[in-house]
Amino acid sequence: MSSPLAKPQIIAHIQKSLNYTVFDSKWIPCSARFVCLGNFARGTGVMQIYEVEHGEARLIKEVEKPKPIKCGTFGATSLQQRHMATGDFDGNLNIWNLEAPDVSVYSVKAHKEIVNCIDGVGGLGIGDGAPEIVTGSRDGTVKVWDPRQKDSPVANMEPVEGETKRDCWTVAFGHAFNDQDRCVCAGYDNGDIKLFDLRNMSLRWETNIKNGVRGTLQGHFPNDTSSLFQAHKSTIWQVKHLPQNRDIFMTTGGAGNLHLWKYEYPAQRSRTDSDQTEVGVAGSVNLLQNATLSTQPIASLDWSPDKQGLCVCSGFDQSVRVLIVTKLHAA
Repeated sequence: MSSPLAKPQIIAHIQKSLNYTVFDSKWIPCSARFVCLGNFARGTGVMQIYEVEHGEARLIKEVEKPKPIKCGTFGATSLQQRHMATGDFDGNLNIWNLEAPDVSVYSVKAHKEIVNCIDGVGGLGIGDGAPEIVTGSRDGTVKVWDPRQKDSPVANMEPVEGETKRDCWTVAFGHAFNDQDRCVCAGYDNGDIKLFDLRNMSLRWETNIKNGVRGTLQGHFPNDTSSLFQAHKSTIWQVKHLPQNRDIFMTTGGAGNLHLWKYEYPAQRSRTDSDQTEVGVAGSVNLLQNATLSTQPIASLDWSPDKQGLCVCSGFDQSVRVLIVTKLHAA
């Protein structure tokens, strides 16, 4: 653990009021720029690009889109292109060249309903193998897309016959340390968490934590194999690991607060259960720092992949904030 003198601090460096509802905000890799995605009150979508300079966020580009934009990722792009993939309220998956964002470079009708969540892998040094994008939707399906191919997904995880359709709220790639292996984890509105093995196209693992998975709807996340830990007194909207140190992560809350955590590994990483099966042992989490920025939920947060401790977050108070988290090296 860090000493009291080395405790990280969360500093609100820049705050910018917006004239629309912002759903997601992302740093543009290898730049001092970030993107905000959302919708105007008139029902159209908006994409804004800001540049941080001299302690201010300067708007350098604004593009209005036919449909509100819910989510975005740079995870499947190269550093040379830095194309952003987005999901919108009409179920569309689009990829944008931010140097010329008026027309998408890739577009597909991905889902029948709103795309709630998106993640990318295979770009920016994130995992091995081909670039792929995963989308989760209110229509209950989770789909994986290869942006080099048109029209059809390379994988489609949908409810089995007779199973109730569940709103998919969050998706994430994992297990992409070689060209062959890759998994997708999906969380749903009823608390289901499902881990899909894309190599075998099978359901590898599932559980239910009740009350919906966004972070979670009652401010909990699993702290060991038998309990849920009270991380926030309100909904957890986001969990984002520090790119430079995966043991440190930030959670954002429905009461406008941020909590900075550090994962502590257990003394033993595995144990043998009563069936003589080896199972993993979860560690614990320690709160490093917290801050309250707003009375409204902080719906998105993204760490800069280049500058440790720099992050951008946005909330339902129609504001975007650039934050600096200090002393992470000593945490």
